[in-house]
Amino acid sequence: PRTRQPWACDVGPERFLGPEIFFNPEICSAEHTTPLPEVIDQTIQSCPIDVRRGLYKSIVLSGGSTMFKDFGRRLQRDIKRRVDDRLRKSEELSGNLMRASALDVNVISHHMQRFAVWFGGSMLASTPEFYKVCHTKAQYEEHGPAICRHNPVFSAITM
Repeated sequence: PRTRQPWACDVGPERFLGPEIFFNPEICSAEHTTPLPEVIDQTIQSCPIDVRRGLYKSIVLSGGSTMFKDFGRRLQRDIKRRVDDRLRKSEELSGNLMRASALDVNVISHHMQRFAVWFGGSMLASTPEFYKVCHTKAQYEEHGPAICRHNPVFSAITM
């Protein structure tokens, strides 16, 4: 019930622990210990070599969790540090015979950042092709939850 009495809530270090989980996940879980900058770096490194520079230049933030103060700046700094360390080690391993050119890392914030996921989903759902790749209730009842492990969108993509 509402008492109309004034109240206060002090928020201390908890305020900073939310975004810190992205960069030091081990503070929350012993199972998940890979920080977000490492996940992004590993993902880009698993792509074809000729597209990596472009991917590092255009890391786009989306979703409400990326709205924390200085989140993008910290992410960019941590990824840049990983990339520079790898380039330096590579040069050392080659005996400084091979010099790699500097690699730009750019994390992009934008005005639609908070709602980008929903916006993209609504755009996808508004296309006529969307309903061709959806699972119906009848299909779900026939195949069960295992049908969710297959997505017709990805089976149509050819590499």
